[in-house]
Amino acid sequence: MQDWLTSIAALLVVFADMRPCLRWSETFQPNRKIFAIEHYHVVPDIIALAKGIASGMPLGATVARAEIMDWEAGSHASTFGGNPVSCQAALATIQLLEDELMSNAAAQGECIIQKMRELQKVYECMGDVRGMGLMIGVEFVKDRETKERAGDWRNRIVRRAFEKGLLLLGCGDNTIRFCPALTVTEEEVDVCVGIFEECIREIER
Repeated sequence: MQDWLTSIAALLVVFADMRPCLRWSETFQPNRKIFAIEHYHVVPDIIALAKGIASGMPLGATVARAEIMDWEAGSHASTFGGNPVSCQAALATIQLLEDELMSNAAAQGECIIQKMRELQKVYECMGDVRGMGLMIGVEFVKDRETKERAGDWRNRIVRRAFEKGLLLLGCGDNTIRFCPALTVTEEEVDVCVGIFEECIREIER
């Protein structure tokens, strides 16, 4: 991923002298840093923010280098720009991230990764386990050597988990994505992993 992002950034610099940030699944990534792109030592020229920036309140923002945003007066306008309630919600969200939620995401995410890798040693249907912070993916395969995708097994596990009170999200052809709230506790992680393992056992029978 590091090499790919660096090469993409270099290409965009050559042809456009700009590196717009790749759109990530969440505006503020649930990992050790505010933005996921920070993990890869790529400094984007433009970042588009929305969704999580104001914890559900309607707000979007574009952040860019000064020379890119140095527009002439009147060249940009917004009917609903600068909503004070949404802006205050964004400030509160950023404060919570900096004060506690980023560190909690790092700690609980590491906990989930470790528990998933322990399950991986037991259940052959679990392929790759990867992620950062609280954005974690677990692949399901029919054979670890050939890496044949097991999308049907993945779908059955998602349905079983839902029936047991755990909401999971399928991602791609054969991956389950774990993306809990930034406030998730260790006890809630234990419950999640316990239900998840129950579902795998039932599917493997």
